[in-house]
Amino acid sequence: MSKQKPSRRFKDVHALVDDHPYHYQDAIQLLKKTSSAKFIETAEVHILLGLDPKYADQQLRSTVILPKGTGKSVVVAVITKEDRIGEAKSAGADIVGSEEMLDQIMQGSINFDKLIATPDMMPLVAKLGRILGPRGLMPSPKAGTVTTDISNAIREFKIGKLEYRVDKTGIVHMPFGKSNFETEDLYANLLTIQDSIERSRPSGAKGKYWKTCHICSTMGPSIQVEIATLKSM
Repeated sequence: MSKQKPSRRFKDVHALVDDHPYHYQDAIQLLKKTSSAKFIETAEVHILLGLDPKYADQQLRSTVILPKGTGKSVVVAVITKEDRIGEAKSAGADIVGSEEMLDQIMQGSINFDKLIATPDMMPLVAKLGRILGPRGLMPSPKAGTVTTDISNAIREFKIGKLEYRVDKTGIVHMPFGKSNFETEDLYANLLTIQDSIERSRPSGAKGKYWKTCHICSTMGPSIQVEIATLKSM
């Protein structure tokens, strides 16, 4: 079976990227230039950290609120007791329910991007671990999705709060906006991610914490970012 030849678009955008690290501002400008698909692409950042997450003190899991948002409309669901359903609806939750939602999820009705639960519902929600876990939807205190302050949690996820974690190879993968964002907005989001990862450095991290940082659009080439330019801000 013959391999599919790269498209002209693919060749053209890859030709624009040199094999060296770019100042983060130049890298973002280049990302926008190489984003030429027929849809609005997501701006992504991929950061290799000096972590081995098989050790408990080298695991990284945290959240960050992007100041300029993600460019994506987030569907937020809330599971809580009956007496707080009205509060969740007033705060802007798209889907709200109590025990009946557990049955719906068990039957495969998962039409949301974030699931927030109050602590008193977690013994029941925990039974859905095998369904929600693989999809990254299991509520967790670390992710801010198990909370008594449901109004604030809904607001934060609506405006651009993201959860991130290091994968088994030591890489953090995150979106930081859309290719049609203003460059200044992408600058702000990327710097906020850098600051969050720095502040969340695990206690067991040894040696060089940041190894490499690359950005790209959904269909665009990988662009290496000079890490020192991020940290000089």
